[in-house]
Amino acid sequence: MIKLFKVKEKQRELAENASGGPPVKKQSAGELRLHKDISELNLPQSCTIHFPNGKDDLMNFEVSIRPDDGYYVCGTFLFSFQVSPIYPHEAPKVKCKTKVYHPNIDLEGNVCLNILREDWKPVLNINTVIYGLYHLFTEPNYEDPLNHDAAAVLRENPRLFESNVRRAMSGGYVGQTFFPRCI
Repeated sequence: MIKLFKVKEKQRELAENASGGPPVKKQSAGELRLHKDISELNLPQSCTIHFPNGKDDLMNFEVSIRPDDGYYVCGTFLFSFQVSPIYPHEAPKVKCKTKVYHPNIDLEGNVCLNILREDWKPVLNINTVIYGLYHLFTEPNYEDPLNHDAAAVLRENPRLFESNVRRAMSGGYVGQTFFPRCI
């Protein structure tokens, strides 16, 4: 049996050498699924996708979201996505690269979105995640916060919350924390 595998391997090597090019890198199941997801993206006009490492690295990309409704209207928020080779059996790792005053995004960029944690299922896709992130900006959720201060203000005083969001997005301080301009 071992000799059979060696013969097959030798045949593969000969075929690669005959073609004159380097061996073609085999794509993982995660890469194949991600390629399908990206080709089928149906994003709102306010969302764009970028590949900072080039189209050869599909597993790491960025999504820019510019909400057209809600507290965060006209802001631009950048998210980095790292996708595992075992995707879709594991949710992508998503970080917000824009420092934002938001109940569901902490100051380090961690995102609290149920479909990125306990509610992830392999039938979900990148499009679903992007729409979930977009929804966080149109309907922030104070009931499941990462930034407890922002959540408390949203729950107890929505007008003050809106003022804090505007100040943060304009490039200012909210409490002791400075937020760079993102409008």
